[in-house]
Amino acid sequence: MTHKKHRKGADKQKAPAGPAAKGPAAAAGTPDSPPSLLSAARSAEEAMAAIRRLMEGQEFASIEEANEFLENLLASGGEMLPSVAPATDVERAQDVMYEAWGANNRKKRIDLAKYALEISPDCADAYVLLAQETAKNPYERARLYEQGVQAGERALGKEFFDEEAGNFWGLIETRPYMRARLGLASALWGIAERRAAIEHAYELLRLNPGDNQGVRYVLLEWLLAEGRNDEAGALLESYEDDASAGWMYARAIHGLRTEGRSARVDELLREALEENPHVPSYLLSEKAIPEQLPATVQLGGESEAMEYVEAGYGTWYFTPGALEWLREVWGSEGVRSRRATRDRPTGPAMP
Repeated sequence: MTHKKHRKGADKQKAPAGPAAKGPAAAAGTPDSPPSLLSAARSAEEAMAAIRRLMEGQEFASIEEANEFLENLLASGGEMLPSVAPATDVERAQDVMYEAWGANNRKKRIDLAKYALEISPDCADAYVLLAQETAKNPYERARLYEQGVQAGERALGKEFFDEEAGNFWGLIETRPYMRARLGLASALWGIAERRAAIEHAYELLRLNPGDNQGVRYVLLEWLLAEGRNDEAGALLESYEDDASAGWMYARAIHGLRTEGRSARVDELLREALEENPHVPSYLLSEKAIPEQLPATVQLGGESEAMEYVEAGYGTWYFTPGALEWLREVWGSEGVRSRRATRDRPTGPAMP
């Protein structure tokens, strides 16, 4: 995701386009593009929502009986899954949205989203789709996402937030709200409402510390961009086992910022280089990031490097001496030797 600066902070130097200039619709597809991996994920979510409704309609004598029912249901590949009518207007509207996410025609997607709002104005996903498909400018996009957040808050209710904080995303009914709030955070960052964007990101992690949405990667880059290095360090420690390229390179640049050049910080960069040796080619503009990023991310591969550099280039550019340090360590004999003997395959492709 590319985060552009607007208006606020005009006295700050703006980073160059870097390895590639990215269009705002790079990942949106064409108006009549086929359903994406994202819509496939929504289809899986729709099935999970149907299972939840089915389970709620059963009376089990014990947890063991409920688990056995669920195991048999999953083992059948869905053949035992009867159609269960939605019980509320919000559920009916959400079913319409699952159809919308799978539609391969832009007009149909928009029409279905508007129809979902006619069924229930508390359908957060409808606002998410309209923000993505219809917003004419960043401010309108932020407004639509904000309406989605408000719709999700109404649908879930205040008590739900009090009781289920920490369990969000695992509960299917929270996902439209979580999508709307992450969209709002990104939109606010795009119009230079940076403090508000960061607050939303922190709240998303409080609600879902397991971070199924990858909020921590966005938040980390935002904290580094704002010079909030202490908070960035605390966030890095909170997910210290994360071995993704984004986390390891961010850990190295954070070390350079807070400690300066040292043997320990050099080693952090070497570890990042070993985990994904493709990142320097894009950070140092030896390779250009394509206009449209790959649909899947290969851990340890070039697609992961592209994804990280698109988000993190500015952090490296604005840290004095960082790119020169990267070039030096990347070209050192020790790193070349470690790369040459590295025989592990790249990780699985992630949507």
